Amino acid sequence: MLCIENMSVTRGVGEQGFTVSLPTLHLADGEVLAIQGTSGCGKSTLLEMIGLILQPDQLRSFQFGNGDTLLDIQPFIQQQNQHVLAKIRAEKLGFMLQNGGLLPFLTVAQNIRLPNALLQTPIDHAWVALLCQELNIDHLLAKYPKQLSIGERQRVAFIRAVAHKPLLLLADEPTSALDPYHADILFGLILELVVQQHISVLLVTHDWELVKRRQLRTLQANLLSPQQAIFTDIC
Repeated sequence: MLCIENMSVTRGVGEQGFTVSLPTLHLADGEVLAIQGTSGCGKSTLLEMIGLILQPDQLRSFQFGNGDTLLDIQPFIQQQNQHVLAKIRAEKLGFMLQNGGLLPFLTVAQNIRLPNALLQTPIDHAWVALLCQELNIDHLLAKYPKQLSIGERQRVAFIRAVAHKPLLLLADEPTSALDPYHADILFGLILELVVQQHISVLLVTHDWELVKRRQLRTLQANLLSPQQAIFTDIC
């Protein structure tokens, strides 16, 4: 479960400043929430704050956990305790970047195994094998990222992001480079993942038709001015 109250950050100063605000967010275990808005409205900035990468200027409350166990992260964020925040990111969060973010000197298989290797935890080979099969990358496991298409890199990035079974997946445009067929498969896998592994998902997407068809709950960016965007839950 993820509970955030009064989170905001301002990037730039004066007339060049832009403020991104999130008044409230409550995300249950195994729930998918789509983040939508026009280009440049702060969607990626919002993900960076929630993903404990970007320090917010204001934050009233930030609680995160599963079941009845909630960890109060707000003090660690305010104190900029990078040791604790890095541990939470590595263990509890999964990141899928728009450009894939794969390490070029590792093979596809090594990239997928990387989160578990860093955590020194066993990988669920059956689960990863199923994802590789469903996303049609079995034949790519020995290749390097430079040998893949953009869409293939995106599919590999998704598997790497969830291989260690995080509590929360943060995905920035997970289907932007995929054809409609593979985009629909990936969305289906995300929803299957939610059910099987109780992983909550926050995803930025411009594929509004797919979000509508899948009937996903939505967090919408509202531009209050050229210098401020506020994200509100429109269900």
